Amino acid sequence: MTGSIAVIGLGPGHPDQVTPEASRALTAADELFGYGLYLERVPERPGQLRHASDNRQELSRAGAALDRAAAGTSVAIVSGGDAGVFGMAAAVCEAIEEGPPAWRAVELRVVPGLTAVLAVAARVGAPLGHDFCVLSLSDNLKPWTLVERRLAAAAEAGFVLALYNPISRARPWQLGRAFALLTERLPATTPVVFGSHIGRTGEHVSVVPLAEADPAAADMSTCIIVGSAASRTVWRPGLPPLVYAPRAASETSR
Repeated sequence: MTGSIAVIGLGPGHPDQVTPEASRALTAADELFGYGLYLERVPERPGQLRHASDNRQELSRAGAALDRAAAGTSVAIVSGGDAGVFGMAAAVCEAIEEGPPAWRAVELRVVPGLTAVLAVAARVGAPLGHDFCVLSLSDNLKPWTLVERRLAAAAEAGFVLALYNPISRARPWQLGRAFALLTERLPATTPVVFGSHIGRTGEHVSVVPLAEADPAAADMSTCIIVGSAASRTVWRPGLPPLVYAPRAASETSR
């Protein structure tokens, strides 16, 4: 008998942001696979096996989970945020395409979650109120030249940008280069939102103009929103600023 595999987005980190659908899928699984820090966020259930692995072992994790599912087990793989946004869903699909025929017979279900940029955006108003795009600044799986082309094209087309994986010890310079590139194409006053650990201990959100955006303000837990030239910041006495994207755009909008 062939089992099943659910790829589950756990949201940004707070238990309230795990959807009821995700909670039910987690409870129903016989075995859980995932990056260790994400598995720690899932309440333990008696009799449920857990298989923790390192952060950069996505394909091997997917293969191990698919092996168990092909053997008849009900399996779940956990992913931070939404599993389909720079998460485990793509790794599982890739493994199924490249793996043995038995993996293609496994029932696959992707359970959506609240991705980080939505949680950050909610803290500051409506910065994603018009067209936006999501980019990862990691060049582990793609060349940096491609990242730069996509950043430039998105900024010049007038998209608000959400930047994932902005900086790490192994990638210390890319975020600074991204800000420099965007500064060449956007007004110095363009709002930049830094959001870290949303809904968790240590939550921090700040809004600064692009001219003052400092790469040192970010780490791998940070999601950054860079507005378009049309984005607006509403400064309020004694209250955090609001950032929003106007609902209307003209042919000349950038």
